[in-house]
Amino acid sequence: MLTSLQNPLVKQIRKLHSAKERRKQELCLLEGTHLLEEACAVNYPLVTVCCTADWQATHGELWEMVCQRCDRSEIVSPEVMSAIATTVQPDGVVATAQRSDRVGQIDFTGLLLAVETLQDPGNLGTMIRTAAAAGASGLYLSDDCVDLDNPKVLRASAGQWFRLPMAVSEDLKVTINQAKTAGMQVVGTLPSAELTYWQIDWRKPSVILLGNEGAGLSAELAAMADVSVKIPLSPGVESLNVAIAAALLLYEAQRQNGEFSPP
Repeated sequence: MLTSLQNPLVKQIRKLHSAKERRKQELCLLEGTHLLEEACAVNYPLVTVCCTADWQATHGELWEMVCQRCDRSEIVSPEVMSAIATTVQPDGVVATAQRSDRVGQIDFTGLLLAVETLQDPGNLGTMIRTAAAAGASGLYLSDDCVDLDNPKVLRASAGQWFRLPMAVSEDLKVTINQAKTAGMQVVGTLPSAELTYWQIDWRKPSVILLGNEGAGLSAELAAMADVSVKIPLSPGVESLNVAIAAALLLYEAQRQNGEFSPP
């Protein structure tokens, strides 16, 4: 059992709390039983798994599975677990896995999200979870968004981080132009828009543009939209949380497409 906070492995994993170290080590942190189960379900490459003795005693089958799939497995003391986890009350297991830069291209089809300068990891994780639930084709991020492998992003995604196609765009304007060339409708989200989000035709393949939590979409990206929509708000309410806004648009699009019609 690892009990020392000075152990080299413990020090290495603690460094992964930093985005700079995650990029340097090419590793990310998976915290908690549910994320570990989801990683195993899609055969995501694990490197190291650490758990407490109590966790091992209650998750014997999962422990045996991850031991076969990772390079190294260790039982650690509760003190070490608290040190290597980013959560205040870890549930007893932390793993490291190969980092995925997600640099590439998602097919321009169906329903896509394109997100600019998003900073809150909880918002991004919630957006990933919602997009997967709504059957979206994928999600593009500008390269100045919060890191996709931020531990809070993974936790807030409730495991859908492993399942939703995602890519970081080096230039989101270029990506949007590619979507247009492929025949997709580009939908901007602006509080000044004349149309509400249910007044447009979502049956066309569409890209939803979403902006920064405080500033919204940049003028350059907003100008690229084929149509802009707003979400009606009661007097005195300035805006909605960006992840909630994404959910409303995604589900209206899927409603119009009959994706969730009752049998």
